[in-house]
Amino acid sequence: MNDSDDDDDIRLSAHALAALQEFQLDQQKKEYAGLSNYFTESIEEDWQLSQFWYNDETALRLAQEAIEASGNNGRIACISTPSIYQKLKQLWNGEFSAILLEFDRRFSVYGNEFVFYDYNYPMNLHEDLQPHSFDIVIVDPPYLSEECLSKITLTVKYLTKGKILLCTGAVMEDLAAKLLSVKMCKFLPKHNRNLANEFRCYTNYESKLDLDSLLNI
Repeated sequence: MNDSDDDDDIRLSAHALAALQEFQLDQQKKEYAGLSNYFTESIEEDWQLSQFWYNDETALRLAQEAIEASGNNGRIACISTPSIYQKLKQLWNGEFSAILLEFDRRFSVYGNEFVFYDYNYPMNLHEDLQPHSFDIVIVDPPYLSEECLSKITLTVKYLTKGKILLCTGAVMEDLAAKLLSVKMCKFLPKHNRNLANEFRCYTNYESKLDLDSLLNI
């Protein structure tokens, strides 16, 4: 066997490895999408836990925003936003990662991407969650109260490298600005069921959620 044959073998091996990796990634994407679809259909809102799912269009838009804002190989932390996390799993392409911090243990099916979270104990976090280790934190506090937002703020500031996407009632605008330095976006999020309180999104960075063209998705 001459040097040319050796080179051909190396090229074949590299090509075979790349093909295998592409196949494995495709299989993972299908598994994640299937799992996400299953739980989107099977897990219903629990109003006792103050759960209100976003409609599909809103969940998709917020997931896309989080992916873009997190950058290449970004890390996304979803706090009390399971419907957005599920949409992220459907969109997963191997170029970002996401975890879900959630009180509802039904979502523990997501394995080590699920972290039990109780906002009453905002710094009682898993040891694997290092400070400032997520490119963006997207959060929807379960209650419209100063106590709830104030406690969750501690978690958000601990986890984020800087970017924050907050979803909560319009009545929380002043407190949100004070605690998290976020501004209300023009984008109007919608839920599967109508809420009594006006609901809005807030960011502390320049976001496409503030473009007029996104007002009526």
